[in-house]
This record gives sequence, C-alpha cells and structure tokens, in this order.
Amino acid sequence: MRWEGRERSKNVDDRRGRGGGNIFGRSSRGGPSIRIPRGGGGGVRRAGGGSIILVIVVAIGLWIFAGINPLQLLDMLSRSQGGGGPVASAPSQARTPEQTAMDDERAAFMAVVLKETENTWSRIFQESGSRYDPPQLVLYSGFVQTSCGFGSAAVGPYYCPADQKVYVDLSFFDMLSRKLGAPGDFAQAYVLAHEVGHHVQNQTGVLGRFNEARQRMGERASNAESIKVELQADCYAGVWAHAADRTGIVEDGDIDEALGAAAAVGDDMMQRRSQGYVVPESFNHGTAAQRSKWFRTGYQSGNPADCDTFAAL
Repeated sequence: MRWEGRERSKNVDDRRGRGGGNIFGRSSRGGPSIRIPRGGGGGVRRAGGGSIILVIVVAIGLWIFAGINPLQLLDMLSRSQGGGGPVASAPSQARTPEQTAMDDERAAFMAVVLKETENTWSRIFQESGSRYDPPQLVLYSGFVQTSCGFGSAAVGPYYCPADQKVYVDLSFFDMLSRKLGAPGDFAQAYVLAHEVGHHVQNQTGVLGRFNEARQRMGERASNAESIKVELQADCYAGVWAHAADRTGIVEDGDIDEALGAAAAVGDDMMQRRSQGYVVPESFNHGTAAQRSKWFRTGYQSGNPADCDTFAAL
C-alpha cells in the first residue's frame, strides 16, 4: 500500500507503554465489544469492577511472592473469558529496539489507514444525507480498560460501541503474519477497516439492534446473528478497499493480502488451528470462505447497500 507521506488521522490515542491505562477506572458497561481474530466466544466478555481489582491484587501478590509475571495471569483470564481460539504469545514481553521501531511504523500506518477510512465513510454518509462521526483508535500494549470492560492483547483488535473506540495492540500483527499466515500491510489495513466497519454498524443502528435482540436469543441463534454482523463488517472493509483502490494507494497483491487475512480469521480456520477440529454450531464470525466472499463483495461494488448480510443469510 502506498501510504508514506499521506495524511494521518488525528483520532489516535497512543497509550503504548503507559501500563495499560486506567485499569482501576469505572466502566459504563455499555455493551459487548466486537473483535476480529478469535473463533470462539462472542466478543470481549465483561468482568465486574470488583473482580478485576481482585485479579489485580492476586496478580501482584503472585508477582511478589511467587515470581509470576502478573500479565501472564491477566492473559490467562482473557483466555478463560473468551472461549476457544489461539492467543497472542507473550504480548506483555519487552520489545526489542527493532520491534519498537516496527511498532512505531505500524502506528503511523494505522493512523494513515484510519484517515483513509474517515474520508471514505464521510463521503458515503454525506451522499446519504447523514454525517459520519469517526471512531477513535486506541493503541495500547498488554492490557487496557475500556467502556466495555477489561481488554487484553490476547483477544486481538476489537471495537467497543460504548465508547466508540477501536482498540489495537500492535503485537497482534506479529501473530497475524507469523502464526496465522497473513502477512503484509494491507492485511493489517483490513483488520482496522473491519473494526471501523463495526463503528459504521454502530452509527447505523445495526449493533444496537443486534445487542438488544441477542438478549432474547439462545446461543445458537445469537451465534447466527453474530455471523451476519461480522460478515457485514468484512463487506464494509471491502467497500473501503474499493475506495482506497480508486485513490491509487492500493498496490498489486494488496487485495490478495486482505483476502488472505479474512480467510485466516475464519471460525473454521481458527478452530482447526487451536483444537484440531471444527464445531460449526459454535461459529460466530463466519467461515474463511464466507469472510473472503463478503470482503470481495464490498471491494467489487464499493456500495454498502450490497452488504446486507441479514437479507442474504
């Protein structure tokens, strides 16, 4: 992707190296967050404020008396909350100078991609007589407190509708490339564009309706509706890629990188990697084929009206 020298978004809150932000802060608990990489679970699960404090106290105690890294315990908490699926390996470990430089470049790249999504969706909303209010991108390392509850690098990038922010630990892209087999800068751009797609859904009321309806659903029905939400966000990522292509910043091979990333995070692929077999009734993001198909649908048409997964599935 030809991104160097392009305008960066001002809606970026870089919290890397700040110890995870206000982990003891209050949370409005305004709804589940929406994340991309995992094949089990239905978003970042929320924990009560008291339980988080208890975990922190226990973690500190284990650190002092047993020499256990407290962030390892917090990652274990994320695993138990999130269900099946792989986790990022040791996201809290210190970064080398080379890795830090790479993360700084990734942060700049994310800011450019976010600005490009702002341009695309502002135009689309304006054409429909509405105004697009862009999300804020929060870059963090290790763990973070959000309005949707406690988040860890282990769960990967996610969108919290309660505070309208996208949370990204840049170390996830190491896992995306090395463990999930989806390298390339446009694979990373797809990840952010997908989460921005959830923000679009939040603004258009799709997430609100889904979160309200899922309270009355059983697990299987909720999973089926969740797949429609996720695939629509994939399609919206494709809509952005279509617009980006028209600006001349998409290079040969970029779309293949995005398609590869979409397939790599399909429920079937994630479950096969993590447990060696798949359980289709537990899918809540869509298969590799579905995710690639809907990204391609958005990319080929550039029209969000073609992203009505609720009518198609």
